[in-house]
Amino acid sequence: MKERKPFLPRLLTRAPWALIVLVAAFSALALLPGCGKKEAPQARPPAEVTAIKIEPKDAPIVIEFVGQTQSSHQVEIRARVNAFLDTRTYTEGSLVHAGDVMFKMDPKPFQAQLEAEQGALAQQQARLTTAQANLKRVKPLVEQDALSQKDLDDATGQEQAAAAAVETAKANVDQAKLNLGYTTISSPVTGLSSYARVQDGAYVNQANSLLTYVAQVDPIWVNFSMSENDLLKYRGQAGTGQIILPKKGDWEVEVLLGDGSIYPKRGRIFFSDAEYNPQTGTFLVRSTLPNPDGVLRPGQFVRAHVLGAIRPKGILVPQRAVQQGSKGHFIWVVSKEGKAESRPVVVGDWQGNNWFITEGLKAGDVVVIDGGLALRPGEPVKIKEQASTAESAAAAAPSAGAPPKTDAGKKEPALGDK
Repeated sequence: MKERKPFLPRLLTRAPWALIVLVAAFSALALLPGCGKKEAPQARPPAEVTAIKIEPKDAPIVIEFVGQTQSSHQVEIRARVNAFLDTRTYTEGSLVHAGDVMFKMDPKPFQAQLEAEQGALAQQQARLTTAQANLKRVKPLVEQDALSQKDLDDATGQEQAAAAAVETAKANVDQAKLNLGYTTISSPVTGLSSYARVQDGAYVNQANSLLTYVAQVDPIWVNFSMSENDLLKYRGQAGTGQIILPKKGDWEVEVLLGDGSIYPKRGRIFFSDAEYNPQTGTFLVRSTLPNPDGVLRPGQFVRAHVLGAIRPKGILVPQRAVQQGSKGHFIWVVSKEGKAESRPVVVGDWQGNNWFITEGLKAGDVVVIDGGLALRPGEPVKIKEQASTAESAAAAAPSAGAPPKTDAGKKEPALGDK
């Protein structure tokens, strides 16, 4: 039987390069334990954030509503007599003043009627003169028994009937003068005119008597609706001292136009409806504003800012500092050790770009307003810029004016109270 040689010597003799491969393989296996060692993770650098320091202060409250302008005195211009419309003497859409002639109707039929009534009056006055003269002659004859008492009664009745006929004729003359005067139609108020509903030459009667209308725009009204929930909320906050209402319900109204600009003149609330609208659950509040240049037009949608209340020691933070989580709103706060801390808060009303915080923050807290999305609880934080809440609120708050002087302990009428 032929003796078999070991495999490895045969391999080495037939393929010398195999030795090199084996050495390389064993060298790689020897290095494997060293490759399994993990490098220590590098420490994360502190996150850079922008923060503000909480400084509570009395802050004016801006209550915003969607409002609509309305003319303070809108008058329909109607024809009072039936006639042909001769001319329109005003420019459509222009400002007309009280007493300005706007339309003229054909006066000739009414002039003729007036002359006829004046003639009838003259005739009745002649009859009255005759009746008075007859009565004057009859009276002494009756006293002398030359005529009977019946003759005196007849003469008296004729004189009284003639006098009544004269009064009727005078009334007819006055009516004819009125009808003639109605052919010239003037504006009773100063305001902006609308377009003409009836064109020149058309016959105007009771069916198409509306010619146009004039809307007084100085002053102008701004109407808005307040819900029952809002009213109860502000009354409750005033009762607990969270807000202070203006004295005697002296509320100011500021108007924001459609482009976001602020109307330069402010107004005041002068009327609130006595009952709620059962369909909407709101009641009407009306304010009046000066509008000498006619910037505001009736029917215009605006935003009405109601000013006058203040929140004592209010805490305002920018809206971007408040985040929403699964358990509600929260804010990132920098602790005294310079680490990030998630703080749950209760938010209140908005004021411009700021948000009132009713619970969760106190004076001296450092709140992160930029860079909070990358924070984790307990991580170190580096503040690259810090300001106070007073500076932040002043930069972002709307034009709310100076807070009114109020007595904190005195109960004042809430918005919407008479």
